[in-house]
Amino acid sequence: MKDLFDIKNRVVVVTGATGVLAGATARYLAKRGARVAFIGRDETKLADIEKFISDNGCDALVIRADVLDKEDLFAARKAVLDKWGTADCLVNGAGGNRAGAVIPPEKSFFDLDLGAWEDVFKLNMEGTLLPIIVFGEVFQKNKKGVIVNFSSMTAQQAVTRVLGYSNAKAAVDNLTKWLAVEFAKKIGDGVRVNAVAPGFFLSEQNRALLTKPDGSLTQRGHDIVKATPFARFGDADEVFGAIHYLCSDASKFVTGTVLAIDGGFSCFSGV
Repeated sequence: MKDLFDIKNRVVVVTGATGVLAGATARYLAKRGARVAFIGRDETKLADIEKFISDNGCDALVIRADVLDKEDLFAARKAVLDKWGTADCLVNGAGGNRAGAVIPPEKSFFDLDLGAWEDVFKLNMEGTLLPIIVFGEVFQKNKKGVIVNFSSMTAQQAVTRVLGYSNAKAAVDNLTKWLAVEFAKKIGDGVRVNAVAPGFFLSEQNRALLTKPDGSLTQRGHDIVKATPFARFGDADEVFGAIHYLCSDASKFVTGTVLAIDGGFSCFSGV
């Protein structure tokens, strides 16, 4: 019987591969036998990935590229096709936030830095759209491919402060569903588009908001843990299984879905 979860030799392109969740996921997929193209901008972290590939004997590629630069992405696509001849999956993990797009307690919505909001929206939304445009052409030609976008719990309900990030991730949710229908109708059932919506995981961009220098929780950290039935933050490896599933044939009839990985945050009423 065929192993529906087998991803060995599947060519998986991961953007944001120098980030915490996308980077850890890319390494996991590589160690499971996928041929992974790690795309990111941070030279130091890309060098660390090169060492990981060498140490683990992975069939992988490291590419420095900006997801907001279409020419960078075309060059990345060429590198992937030159090495493996095709691409099977695209995991859109690039994204982030900026202080100016956050509304802290001492300020109001009317203090919003519109420029920062635009930057955050562009990074998260256009930084998802452009890789789909570039690598999606491969999927269209092959009539087969998988796209997994990174959304967020902040897209699905109002989470204070993170206005720009929430708005952008809500747009990613809509894009995911729209493209799932568009590709199914115009390309066929071989191209699937889904997203994962992580709950709260400690990362470089939110650590100062959620923890104090001594490692204890801030009030916001306490509030989030209290609103999460599992009563903790997620660990990076708890995202791996969902993305593995969506990249594999085990999810062949799944498209247009935003899969919550949140310890119950999205379903909890608070009582």
